[in-house]
Amino acid sequence: MKLYDLAMVCRSKNAGPFQVTIDLMFDSAERYQTVLNSPAFTVETIGNLYQTDPEKVAIKPFERILTIKVVLARSCSSGSPLDSDVYGSQQHFPLGNLEIE
Repeated sequence: MKLYDLAMVCRSKNAGPFQVTIDLMFDSAERYQTVLNSPAFTVETIGNLYQTDPEKVAIKPFERILTIKVVLARSCSSGSPLDSDVYGSQQHFPLGNLEIE
């Protein structure tokens, strides 16, 4: 099943000029745990999806509110000439398409 199918909300946004966060919000503890415990949901996999070093990826679970925040280093600063998404709002697509086992 795709991550998009499990998460109630999957969105991305800037976390300053050098980072993007992807918020994954779930409507059940079961779905939250399925994603968090999936062997496909790792910093290595996410690093590969975003062509970045896994050391620049952080997975931050917030069980109380059934939310997972993924923090990524941007490949270039927001608003630079190389930036194609100033607000970081289109960066959730690769992660949302991830197949969760």
